[in-house]
Amino acid sequence: MKPPFRADQVGSLLRPRELADARKSLKGEKLREVEDRCIKEAIRKQESLGLQAITDGEMRRDWWHLDFMTQLDGVTAVANPGPKFGGTEEQPPIPSVTGKVGCSKPVMVDDFAFLEQNTNQTAKFTLPSPSMLHLRGGRSSISKTAYPDLAEFWADTAAAYRKAIRQFADAGCTYLQLDDVSFSYLCDPKIQETARRNGDDPAALPRTYANAVSAALKDRPAGMTVTMHTCRGNFKSSWVASGGYETVAEAMFSADVDAFFMEFDDERSGGFEPLRYLPKGKKVVLGLVTTKVGELESKDFLLEKIKAAEKFTPLENLCLSPQCGFSSTHHGNALSLDEQWRKLERVVEVAREVWR
Repeated sequence: MKPPFRADQVGSLLRPRELADARKSLKGEKLREVEDRCIKEAIRKQESLGLQAITDGEMRRDWWHLDFMTQLDGVTAVANPGPKFGGTEEQPPIPSVTGKVGCSKPVMVDDFAFLEQNTNQTAKFTLPSPSMLHLRGGRSSISKTAYPDLAEFWADTAAAYRKAIRQFADAGCTYLQLDDVSFSYLCDPKIQETARRNGDDPAALPRTYANAVSAALKDRPAGMTVTMHTCRGNFKSSWVASGGYETVAEAMFSADVDAFFMEFDDERSGGFEPLRYLPKGKKVVLGLVTTKVGELESKDFLLEKIKAAEKFTPLENLCLSPQCGFSSTHHGNALSLDEQWRKLERVVEVAREVWR
């Protein structure tokens, strides 16, 4: 079966204590040795659970998005002006475009190569979506000196991503995921208002972002599956946005990806009705297992949710996963390693029962 798999995962995993401690005291090759060891252990655990999509847990990253984006030409990180994650004083930085966007050197390709060389299953790699260069700061975070016309910014961004994706393909990547919180954020009125203050039209942004994704994938190689994940924020078990997908679903589903990982773990995500817009030939991976708390979802709960989603798209179009990663940043979410593995095991268990 091609990805996404009936039992899949978003990507990030909790950092073991050994790695968390190493980050405080080690650098360079010594730190990478610890990362290598922890990633190999995570690969073996994922395989033992029966997962077919294997990730490196994003264990070499501090942030799910910034570690990649700030290695692109013309991009730096700045303090987050808002909206804020609730329940925590610390806030993730946001990207700022200060010059021409480009990809003049390979970014994270070595990280993928290590993953691919150490698993017999499908190596899955995640990148932030091109829209992440725009969402949080909007027009105000993109240099008007470098880009007096935003159309040129989007063209350069797409070109940079096409080059990066080709580099991953050349390294053997057949399963790539673009992580994109923009669509689910724009379901929330407070995010819409922030977009207006940034000088953008929130009603137009979902189509702009979908077009940016499609442009980035224009020359993707045959044989590479690309999916897109969207959620409402994931930082130390806190979140940013609320609201169902109804207002953004049609635009989001126009993006030229093979499948959509969609967060549906609680009432903040709304109902399954927007799945009626899913285009023929595309899949949705239902994010029903929360990564924000350790309590394990029951089989009956998950089976009931999958049956409810079936009312709006056939079962053959559906897969199952957690709603997000377990550690979108190096801090991790508020659950234990054992709880993380039990949740992934439950995803595999339920998927086997539903799709045989």
